[in-house]
Amino acid sequence: MNNTYDKFDLTGKTALITGAAGLLGIEHAAALLKSGARVVLTDVSQVALINAHKSLSEKFGPTNIIIKEMSVTSKAMILSVSGELLNEGVRVDILVNNAAIDPKVNAKNEMLEASRFENFSIDEWELQIAVGLTGAFLSSQVFGSAMAVDGKGGVILNIASDLSVISPDQRLYQKKGVEEKMQPVKPITYSVIKTGLIGLTRYLATYWAHCNVRCNALSPGGVFNGQDEEFVRRLSSLIPLGRMATKDEYHAALQFLCSDAARYMNGQNIVMDGGRSIW
Repeated sequence: MNNTYDKFDLTGKTALITGAAGLLGIEHAAALLKSGARVVLTDVSQVALINAHKSLSEKFGPTNIIIKEMSVTSKAMILSVSGELLNEGVRVDILVNNAAIDPKVNAKNEMLEASRFENFSIDEWELQIAVGLTGAFLSSQVFGSAMAVDGKGGVILNIASDLSVISPDQRLYQKKGVEEKMQPVKPITYSVIKTGLIGLTRYLATYWAHCNVRCNALSPGGVFNGQDEEFVRRLSSLIPLGRMATKDEYHAALQFLCSDAARYMNGQNIVMDGGRSIW
């Protein structure tokens, strides 16, 4: 009898991760390496990629780790990376669309008033949409098409957010003694991008289903990464489990969604937010 956990085995599979040098990008890579996959780390920063490669190699060895500098806003660059991999005999079986610009609250819980909807610039709108949403479209167009054409199928996983299903609670970012029109907020782009990724997920899930290409989304909640104590307290009070996630708590979800264990799951948005979205 086959062990149920055999379905999680990704040995012989290659996963390409966009925005792989970031906090969660490295964690996604670690999760897939644990399951036996080869990973292609892509990011716009060569220096960050080298550091990510070093960090992951220390834990898993360098054999199954490839790095490629790539901007998801450039189809030409994505095609170039795709061509390089093909020339190296590497087929991308799994695409993890993780690249994004996430305006963070800094250590002093400060965000510029420029984040407010009334003041948000078209340049910033276009930049963030280009990376977070158009980038997923372009990467899926290139790598997803290849999965569909050769008949072997594959997996596309879009990394969304709990803000794909709820609105940001702007009270989290409020600063004492600051007038309303100057209060920092989570920018409009983040909600639009993450919600848009769910639409992209559903579209691709039906578009290539007959080619055995599955597409799902994972929507994480807030991850603790040394944020301001007051911000952590406020956010934790909105979560039934009473805390933010640790950075490695999405590993098992990645392994499941990218493996044959989830081979009948398609077009779904898996929300892992400690229960925040149900309260």
